Amino acid sequence: MSEYPDVVLVTGAAGGMGAVHARALGALGVHVCVADVADPSAVAGEIVAGGGSASPHHLDVTDATQWAAVIGEIRTRHGKLGGLVNNAGISRRLEFLDTTAEVWDRVLAVNLSGPFHGMHAAAPLMRDSGGGSIVNISSISGQIGYFSPAYSASKWGLTGLSKSAAGNFAKWGIRVNSVHPGLVGTDLLAGADGFVRSAVDSVPAGRVGRPEEITDAVLFLLSAKSTYMTGSEVTVDGGLVSNGLYHRIVAESGGDLG
Repeated sequence: MSEYPDVVLVTGAAGGMGAVHARALGALGVHVCVADVADPSAVAGEIVAGGGSASPHHLDVTDATQWAAVIGEIRTRHGKLGGLVNNAGISRRLEFLDTTAEVWDRVLAVNLSGPFHGMHAAAPLMRDSGGGSIVNISSISGQIGYFSPAYSASKWGLTGLSKSAAGNFAKWGIRVNSVHPGLVGTDLLAGADGFVRSAVDSVPAGRVGRPEEITDAVLFLLSAKSTYMTGSEVTVDGGLVSNGLYHRIVAESGGDLG
């Protein structure tokens, strides 16, 4: 058994963290199906130019019909699929009463319905391929209370969806795990300098994460090193969830803990 699947589909891979995942997989000899609603051909081309193997696929993750078409292309061209990374996502930093019905519907459609449609479409091919690994990119906002109701609800939902799929798919040798990044230096944080500065004060590691650090967790979950992990939540946040509150309290107390 090779360490990584032969064919992996990554959504939201035309840029940001998804592109980092795709490039890393390509460098490992995996054929990467680079999927995005934006043009994914540049990232696929980079992988090929670097000696790897990749194919671009236009995909709006909210559209079940497009999912079926992409999975059909993969079945026809490659005959198998060993990995799926549901990375596509959007964020709207709006408090509850500022969240419109349209924002709510759109965030849930991309962040929660998208992975549902993806797993629903991909699972039969992964089953026929002998199993594999699905990695859903959730967030620490899917583990704690977060001020943005649409984003928080979508990521909490994805946490539960991942566990439900893990139980359903285990009989086919398909593992499903969720990765929960904290603050990561991608375009999702663009224009939020004050928010980021304040948030970093609560991160014990004292900094924003790098996309490559999230990719390392994704690669581990796709690899043969994690074959007994399914239904797990892997938190990659510099200690924010586990220790952020008291890290900040201690810092603001000036060390006066008596």
